[in-house]
Amino acid sequence: MFNAENIVGVFLGLSLASAVGFRIFIPLLIMSLASMSGFLSLSSGFEWIGTFPALVILGAAAVFELAAYFIPYVDNILDTIAGPVAVIAGTIVMASSIVEMEPLYKWIIAIIAGGGAAGLVQSLTTITRGASTITTGGIGNHLVATGETSASVGISVLAIIFPIGIGVLILLFLFWVTKKVYIKFFK
Repeated sequence: MFNAENIVGVFLGLSLASAVGFRIFIPLLIMSLASMSGFLSLSSGFEWIGTFPALVILGAAAVFELAAYFIPYVDNILDTIAGPVAVIAGTIVMASSIVEMEPLYKWIIAIIAGGGAAGLVQSLTTITRGASTITTGGIGNHLVATGETSASVGISVLAIIFPIGIGVLILLFLFWVTKKVYIKFFK
């Protein structure tokens, strides 16, 4: 079940799913570029991500998403929509990254780890943007949007190049955040 390729795929998927929590379409766009360039193998059934039509559609969606996040208050509305979509996209990027695994195990990992990581990061970005809106009246939201975009691009590119290293860092970060949230709300 867990060979070296699956372990790399899980760390890659976890990293990309976390990047989806910052921006939904950027990690998918980078996956498409990496697949078309031969740097990324996609799981069976997800080869469509590495096609030219997908590249064009994901590119257009990424541009729209980026532009929308730089408009005060529209970004907060987009966060409401992005929450559930990020969980779905996180599940997809995780499932597409695990190349050789039984479907049952792949989908369990994809839903829990991929969807969970994307949902957790998306929740943190929503809280950050809400705090920025309250404290700056929306004027500071473009700084938050720039940071989120940079994180999404950076994590996605580094995940393709160094999947295990970035995956371990993401895993440690997710554990740290979960611990902080648990302590704050349940103790």
